[in-house]
Amino acid sequence: MRWTAKGKLVKVLALTASIALGAMSERPAWADNLTDAFIGAYNTSGLLEQNRALLRAADEDVAIALAALRPIINWTARVSQDFSRTRLDGTVTTDEPSEFFTGLTLSQLIYDGGASILGKQSAQETVLATRQSLIDIEQQILFRATTAYLSVLLQEETVGIRQNNVDLSAEELRASQDRFEVGEVTRTDVALSEAQLASSRADLADARGALSTAQAEYVNAVGKLPGRTAGQPSLPSLPRSEPEAQSLAQRNHPAILSAQHQVRALDLIVQQQRANLGPNVRLNADAGITESYDDDDYRNAGRVSLDLTQPLYAGGRLAASVRRAMATRDASRANLLNVQKDITQGVTDAYVRFQTATASLTASTERVRASQVAFDGIREEATLGARTTLDVLAAQQDLLDAQLAEVASRTERSLAAYQLLQAQGLLTAERLGLAVQIYDPTLYYNLVKKAPAQVSKQSKDLDRVLKALRRD
Repeated sequence: MRWTAKGKLVKVLALTASIALGAMSERPAWADNLTDAFIGAYNTSGLLEQNRALLRAADEDVAIALAALRPIINWTARVSQDFSRTRLDGTVTTDEPSEFFTGLTLSQLIYDGGASILGKQSAQETVLATRQSLIDIEQQILFRATTAYLSVLLQEETVGIRQNNVDLSAEELRASQDRFEVGEVTRTDVALSEAQLASSRADLADARGALSTAQAEYVNAVGKLPGRTAGQPSLPSLPRSEPEAQSLAQRNHPAILSAQHQVRALDLIVQQQRANLGPNVRLNADAGITESYDDDDYRNAGRVSLDLTQPLYAGGRLAASVRRAMATRDASRANLLNVQKDITQGVTDAYVRFQTATASLTASTERVRASQVAFDGIREEATLGARTTLDVLAAQQDLLDAQLAEVASRTERSLAAYQLLQAQGLLTAERLGLAVQIYDPTLYYNLVKKAPAQVSKQSKDLDRVLKALRRD
């Protein structure tokens, strides 16, 4: 029995189609696209929850700093045992009174050179810096989802190509066996076809293993198993030039904005430490009742004092605190410069990566076309005896390599496009228009920024917010 190249091609295509339909029937009915991966990652990321909690902690620092400007009232209960010995006109008198005091004490800052206000302003700048850090984390989460989705898609396409290659190798082996039976080829040709089929099956097993690994990463990044993938995502809107992308990144990237707020926060801390070198004025007051254990005597008393304190010597601690704050500020300024350079380089890398991947995809597509034409021609020539089995197998391998290179280039182009978005600071749920409940960092801040007391209505509202956060 002899098959023509055309007849074999029809059978291979029919077999491939049946395999594809079978695979589709075994998959879920829905199709996961990149947007689904984004939504899953945004809603299930523990890293996002961790950094949202850190932001809420920074919000509380503003309330703590504000509290330093308010009066401090304490209820105090004190038991005391005094001892005194007095000599007067040669007479020595010993007194050991025991007393119990209960009452209220109040302390109110009047003046500290603006140190407490500077501390509050520094805490506010830290909040703004932490918000930008949260956005940067969000970008990392979404880019990981992008990588996970595209990796699954790449491995699925690779498995499909490898499976087709196995089917084609099996078809070539049957053709070699048929031609051997009629004396057109030797046993060596059959052995070459057998080796090709075994190699194709091994490569398919590797591809399936890589797909399982990619699916596991998808579960970690997105929070669920991937359904039937919907194919390559559409490319996002990208800048027209590299300088345009760099300019946008310098203005918009959350890492740069966070570093800028950190510099301002540390500038304020330097001013605060310098203010601590000056005088401090506090109003102190107490009122209560003092009872004596020795008799039934008691007294109701109150006291008000205005205390001024001027540091004179603290062992060098105050000056060291100023120098330390200045060194930390200088480090943050250097860090800002480094971050700006890193962001610029990141934009360049992503832009070049996208351009390279685009060119590679164009070349790979042409390579697939040419390799397909060459393979079909060589296989047809082999049926006429003008080509050897080795020629057919070599052409088949070239076609396989071209197909794999094409899907890899297409995936690389999509990944580079979204990397460029991240490098500009644009890969966020809000800018992507995801159908999720966008986390509002101002909600919690607005509830705590005035440091509400536990008995206030605002504090009760805050308790409800905290319960909702823990429930989520």
